[in-house]
Amino acid sequence: MKRFTGFEHGMGIGGWLTNYKRFNVLPDDRRLCLTIGDMEHFAGYITERDIRYIASLGMDHIRLGFDQIVIEASPFVYREETLAHIDAFIGWCEKYGLNVVLNLHKAVGNYCDIREEVALLDNDELQERFISLWTMLEQRYAGHTGIAFELLNEVRDVDPEKWNALAEKTVLALRRLNQTRTLIIGSTCWNNPGTLNKLRLFDDDHIVYTFHMYAPFEFTHQRGVLQPGPLYYNREMPYPGDIERYRDYQRTVCGNPAAYPGFERMDIDYIRGCLQPAADFVKLHPDKILWCGEFGTIRHANIQWRENWMRDVITVLLENGIPYCVWNYLSTPNDGNRFSLVDDDTRGILSGAMAEIIRGAV
Repeated sequence: MKRFTGFEHGMGIGGWLTNYKRFNVLPDDRRLCLTIGDMEHFAGYITERDIRYIASLGMDHIRLGFDQIVIEASPFVYREETLAHIDAFIGWCEKYGLNVVLNLHKAVGNYCDIREEVALLDNDELQERFISLWTMLEQRYAGHTGIAFELLNEVRDVDPEKWNALAEKTVLALRRLNQTRTLIIGSTCWNNPGTLNKLRLFDDDHIVYTFHMYAPFEFTHQRGVLQPGPLYYNREMPYPGDIERYRDYQRTVCGNPAAYPGFERMDIDYIRGCLQPAADFVKLHPDKILWCGEFGTIRHANIQWRENWMRDVITVLLENGIPYCVWNYLSTPNDGNRFSLVDDDTRGILSGAMAEIIRGAV
């Protein structure tokens, strides 16, 4: 497996420039519209102090999520005020020796938690805007070699060939501007590792492939408010845990009591099974780089359970030589389900054990 040098263990930042104005509680004409409150939030929520602290935790990169509407004021017109915040962020990262992944977290036409009338992969204009956004960012950051572009976060459950086609068009447009920019491409079904085998692979040494890990979902999203299953079940889920509690979730929510055949406990063996498609990708494609770009647990879960799960996931990733980026530094109410790893007020890591785990000391 090739090394993803400078991107071995990272920290995601959400809640700053992403997850805005997409909740269904908003009427249709108020969704995807920013207000003065949003602009005030962008101006001061993440500062140099946060970047310095992330570097002190031993991370080597930061994955910064941003929404298309946060950068795009209207089709093909960009918000200089927001871009200036990203400029400052990149400057702080360079100052403290951190590489950067710029991640288009929410693209118009590819929201995972609201219904949209027009889908990105079915609309030529939306695809033109998507490509134009990335070419603008390449032109802006052409001289910054420590920045990788993650084309799109969590492509929905769509025809993978449609996504492969848009990814290829975007790669070609960016390669006309920069032959060596690191580009990151994820799979469909919300970056499920099981769909990595549907991704189109490129004869390009500067393309990285990615997936996310949130299994078992009933643990990582326990008592969450954005997904109907955890919201309805509303029960604490330990990790490691007796399999019967997880099967009860399946019976109650899905009507399927045999969702985890062969497992007596929800533990590292289950994690290995979930990550097997990623391990297979590594073995099949030793000339490619595979990076786990996102994984984490909901904030209100017991901290020891969170540590246990994070330790097991990172252990399995390291067993397979897969670099990673944890999710996430600090969440806001805009995120709905909060996955913060630091305290809201002090912005210090929630436990010393977690600090050791996320930098790979498992």
